[in-house]
Amino acid sequence: MNSNTMNLRDIKKWRLDRHWSQEQLSDLSGLSIRTIQRIENGENAGLESLKALATVFETNIEDSNKTEESEQGRKKRAYMQKVRFFYMLLCIAILSMVIPIVIALNGTFSWLFVCCILLGWVIIIGIYSLNTFVFFYKE
Repeated sequence: MNSNTMNLRDIKKWRLDRHWSQEQLSDLSGLSIRTIQRIENGENAGLESLKALATVFETNIEDSNKTEESEQGRKKRAYMQKVRFFYMLLCIAILSMVIPIVIALNGTFSWLFVCCILLGWVIIIGIYSLNTFVFFYKE
């Protein structure tokens, strides 16, 4: 973050550094005191409010909270997609084992062949689950 940019969490700090009250900032920016209180408490601010504050502080305003939230949201969506694929893979494995088991029960297939198919699915699902879920602590 360069020196000409501040984020929403810095507004109170910048106001206090200048020894301004919320009323003074309200007068300078043209915003209501309640709007300034909301922004300082981390609530969402409108674009016009941000522009007014940027003018008063002679800087650009960057909302790093929204950037962090969107990054966290993206990570959560990616994780949920991996989990959904895991369960879809698990369902495919279970369904694909039904026919060999039924055929083996009729005596046409060898149980060794069914066990080999099952072992293959266990290995595939095991590897994917190690990549999807955190079983061991990672820094």
